[in-house]
Amino acid sequence: MKRLIYFVIGFIIWFLLTWPISDGIIQWQIVFAGVIAAGITAVLFHEILPKEHHIFISPTRVFWFILYIPVFFYYVLIANLDVVYRALHPKMPIKPGIVKIKTDLKTESGITALANSITLTPGTLTVDLTDDGYLYIHWINVTSTDTDQATQKIAARFEWFIKKIFE
Repeated sequence: MKRLIYFVIGFIIWFLLTWPISDGIIQWQIVFAGVIAAGITAVLFHEILPKEHHIFISPTRVFWFILYIPVFFYYVLIANLDVVYRALHPKMPIKPGIVKIKTDLKTESGITALANSITLTPGTLTVDLTDDGYLYIHWINVTSTDTDQATQKIAARFEWFIKKIFE
């Protein structure tokens, strides 16, 4: 049953990504390729995909996810501009280092989403995760090595939304 669900989801994603490219015309070659790609994906990845897939059934979680997307892109844009400034500045004002942050997230999906959000934001990279809820982050410009302050500057803006979505 789980493979069938992943197959259907994979095929829908494939169809939504390829249909506009084909000028809105449904071609059997695209449908066939989608069935093959979705089938292979469902067979190969059903064991490593999140166990909490049922949480997205909730309309409130979908609502918070939709709200999270522009917030995430806003912070990615701001971080991009900051990295560009640092790269183009004649003195290159960087102070790289690894800081420890604390997360209150409990689910694997939530922690993974937070780690990925941090990594996808330019200037930060999730390096490690401990069993007791700490993440080690490589930061391009360390302004504080205090765990609480680093958590506020790096993760708090994402964690609030991710908690609403995944927990």
